[in-house]
Amino acid sequence: MRAVVFEQFGQEAQVRTVPDPEPAPAGAVVRVEATGLCRSDWHGWMGHDPDVTLPHVPGHELAGVIAALGPEVTRWRLGDRVTVPFVCACGHCDPCAAGQQQVCDRQTQPGFTHWGSFAEYVALEHADVNLVAVPRELSYATAAGLGCRFATAFRAVVAQGRVAPGEWVAVHGCGGVGLSAVMIAAASGARVVAVDVSAAALEMARRFGAAECVDASGVPGGAAAVVRDLTGGGAQLSLDALGSPETCASSVGSLRRHGRHVQVGLLPSAAGDPVVPMSRVIALELEILGSHGMAAHAYPPMMELVRSGLLRPDLLVTSVIALDEAPAALASLGQGAAGAGVTVIEPWRGIA
Repeated sequence: MRAVVFEQFGQEAQVRTVPDPEPAPAGAVVRVEATGLCRSDWHGWMGHDPDVTLPHVPGHELAGVIAALGPEVTRWRLGDRVTVPFVCACGHCDPCAAGQQQVCDRQTQPGFTHWGSFAEYVALEHADVNLVAVPRELSYATAAGLGCRFATAFRAVVAQGRVAPGEWVAVHGCGGVGLSAVMIAAASGARVVAVDVSAAALEMARRFGAAECVDASGVPGGAAAVVRDLTGGGAQLSLDALGSPETCASSVGSLRRHGRHVQVGLLPSAAGDPVVPMSRVIALELEILGSHGMAAHAYPPMMELVRSGLLRPDLLVTSVIALDEAPAALASLGQGAAGAGVTVIEPWRGIA
C-alpha cells in the first residue's frame, strides 16, 4: 500500500510503498477513504508524543470500509462503512468494564502507538469494541472527523462540560476541535464566545453560532478579561481547545464563580506545564476537568443529531487533498499556514 512515512522527527515525510497491514485476531483492517489532518498529527511528527517510534505513519481520524477481519470479530462484516474513536480500547480493563473506554488502561491509538491512517489501509485493534457504523448519508470526508475532532468536542461540551441552554460558553482556540465545540455549544442553546488569533477562524466560528468573537492577538492583557466583560462576569463553561499554557490559563481566567474549565487541547511536554491559578480555582470554587475523546458506545446521541441536521460537521471541511499532498500539509500545521477549517486527505484520490 501507499502511505505517508517519516524516518526522523521534524523532517519531511515521504509517500512510500509499504507492506499492507494484517488484522489482529480481534481486529480489522480498514480501507481508508478519508482521514483528517489534525494538529495532534503534527505533534507526533515533531516528536512530542512518547508513543511514536520511527519509522512512522501518522493519522488517527478516519473513515472507510472494512477490508479484512480477524477470526474473533463477530459484530462486523467486510464492506461495512466505519469510523473509530482515536482511543481504541481493550474492552477488558477496569475503565472499559465501567464504560469509560476513552481512558482504557491498555489503549492503542492509530497514528501514535502504531501506524496510522495517512495510508491506503490501517489496522485497528478490538473491532467489536471500537468500530462505529457510518450512515450511508454521511460522506467519508465528514465521517472522518467523527473519530476525533467532532466526537472529542461533543463529549467535552455535553458530557464533561454539562452545557445548559442560556449559559455562556467560551471556546479558546478555533481549530477543528474548537469550531466543533462552538457548533455543539450553540446547538445546545448556549451563548458562545469564540477566542482565536485568526480572523478567518473567528469568522467561521461566527457562522457556526458564536455570539461574540475575541481576537486574542489584539488584547494586550489577555482574552480572559474581555470574555468576563462580554459575559457579565465570566462564562459558566470554558474550554481550552488548543492546548498551550496561555490558552489554558486564559480559559480558567474566563470563568465566573462555580464555572467549569474543560481541558481538551493536548499540552505537549515541550510547551511546559501550564500555570493554573489555583487561588482563583479555590476562591471561585471552579471545576477543572479533562476530556479525552469519546467511547464508541457513546456515539448514538451525537450521530442522531448529525443525521437530523442539527449538527453539521460537514461544514468544517474546507479542503480535500490527495495522499501525495499530505507531507507538505502536515509540515504546514506548525507554520501557521493552514487556513480556517479542516483539511481531509483522501488516500485514493486521483487513483484510477
